[in-house]
Amino acid sequence: MNTQDSASAPSRALGREDYKTLSLSALGGTLEFYDFVIFVFFSATLGHLFFPSTLPDWMIQLQTLGIFAAGYLARPLGGIIIAHYGDKLGRKQMFTLSIFLMAAPTLVIGLLPTYEAIGVAAPLLLLAMRVLQGAAIGGEMPGAWVFVSEHVPPRHSGFAVGALTAGICGGILLGSLIAIAINRSFAADEIAAYAWRVPFILGGLFGFISVYLRRFLSETPVFRELAAKRALAEEMPVKTVLREHRGACALTGAYTWGLSTAVVVLILMTPTLLQKMYHIAPADALEANCVGTLMLVLGCGAFGWLGDRIGMRLTLLVSWGGLALSAYHFFTALPGGVSYGELVFNYALMGFFVGAIATMAIVGVRAFPPAIRYSGLSFAYNVAYAIFGGLTPVLTQLWLQKDPLAGAHYVGLVSVLAMLLAFTPLASWGWGKAHQR
Repeated sequence: MNTQDSASAPSRALGREDYKTLSLSALGGTLEFYDFVIFVFFSATLGHLFFPSTLPDWMIQLQTLGIFAAGYLARPLGGIIIAHYGDKLGRKQMFTLSIFLMAAPTLVIGLLPTYEAIGVAAPLLLLAMRVLQGAAIGGEMPGAWVFVSEHVPPRHSGFAVGALTAGICGGILLGSLIAIAINRSFAADEIAAYAWRVPFILGGLFGFISVYLRRFLSETPVFRELAAKRALAEEMPVKTVLREHRGACALTGAYTWGLSTAVVVLILMTPTLLQKMYHIAPADALEANCVGTLMLVLGCGAFGWLGDRIGMRLTLLVSWGGLALSAYHFFTALPGGVSYGELVFNYALMGFFVGAIATMAIVGVRAFPPAIRYSGLSFAYNVAYAIFGGLTPVLTQLWLQKDPLAGAHYVGLVSVLAMLLAFTPLASWGWGKAHQR
């Protein structure tokens, strides 16, 4: 069982310092995840600028997507290394380092010379910066979840993790809004000439602001107590994780599958699917997606709060059950044709239940004891995301060739798995309203 944090009595209400920690952490998560996803919004432009124009268009797209995917492949290694020192040296130091490692390469991407200026060095430098971004996000997200959960009283940890996840998802919304603003403010030739650099330079500046703001955060009470008792992991934390916590890794990995499926299929792939399969105007599809993403942010906070009120088991059933039903409602309504208002409403409803992804972080944080919590969550989450985040778009695209409801079926499958896992014996460490550290 996890040790109780004496510094945060379960009955204590959230105070001013708690809200400051949550606010600064969520803002940092928004800005850092913006840095990670802004690449995808300008991938077409980057492809034509960083590869020779003599290449076929399909090859340019393939190589650009390969560089984008490299960020995901770097996540496990970066997460393991950063988490190792997070369990050894402290949460705050690594929490600040990870956002610095994201801000620097994002700014550099915005300043890179193109293929026309330096030849093959351009895509190689772009690849190197993307790998650094992946390593940074691999340490940031698990570290952020651990950081906020250990700062608040146990009975409020669900809300804290949900609020942080909402902030992280806000980075997707911010990226979408800035991409829309750039495309509306500049002509295509202006974007190719210089305007594509603006969102990356902004991202770098956002990141450095977050580094500064995190100076005002304090180390978590849980880590301070472990250090005072000399109860920190004596061996490499990930070795302990693999030897003694394989069940927790499997549980966290399974919920990460659900998280990656919900985000990739319903938030990232669906706008393109709406345009190509159902001939919905690009502007309508993107606007509906923005509303859905906004509701995702609200859903994360709502389901985190609900977990503290009614317990995680029931919250898992409500959130993932709602996700399966709303996804089927969304996709089955499309073949008959929907009005703009119906499209936006259905996407908003589905987006709210995509907020079920916050339960993955709550489950993962509670699954591991404090001494190896950062490493355990980081290892399980990043390895699972590298696998499922890469396979999901491929599997979904192949499935769509045979069934237009493939997206709903896939989301329904992982949602049922998430609900079944709510009853697993692995949950013996506590699904109740109040839980141990």
